[in-house]
Amino acid sequence: MGKARKPIQIVILFLIVLVGGYAIGSSVFGGSGKPEEGSKAPAIDLLGLDGLGHTLDEYKGKAIVLNFWGSWCTPCVKEMPALQAQWEKWKDKDVIVIGINVGEDQMTVENFVKQVDIDFPILMDTGRDAVRSYGISPLPTTFFINAKGKIDSIHIGQLDLDSLDDQIGKLVD
Repeated sequence: MGKARKPIQIVILFLIVLVGGYAIGSSVFGGSGKPEEGSKAPAIDLLGLDGLGHTLDEYKGKAIVLNFWGSWCTPCVKEMPALQAQWEKWKDKDVIVIGINVGEDQMTVENFVKQVDIDFPILMDTGRDAVRSYGISPLPTTFFINAKGKIDSIHIGQLDLDSLDDQIGKLVD
């Protein structure tokens, strides 16, 4: 009876070592997959409301405010006027505001954009690829990306006009 348990014990020990090794490797090598401040911004390739595909590479050398939002998200809706105001203030100073809509169809997004009267670039993440790349949860989440393509800061939740202006000011300094 003792000999029959030996192979099972070896298999269990092997599984424990395997799971432990994975846990240690993930913590040492950053297995969360979420980008962090100071890291390079993950690449995106999304369709814009203008009908064209867009990537972050288009905006090399510019500071980027990358805002993930949904029209059903009350804090997202509330921060839109502040994002629009900052877009108007900074767009001639090599700062681009990009809104990434999460999971909604084009007609819904177009109607929302007209309703709230925004004209900064809007990209659609219908397949939630960018959401996965950026580890987004919850909405709204905003990434402030410097001209070198590194994430300067990450803001989770609604932004107001003053905090948005402060964050953008830090990007361009």
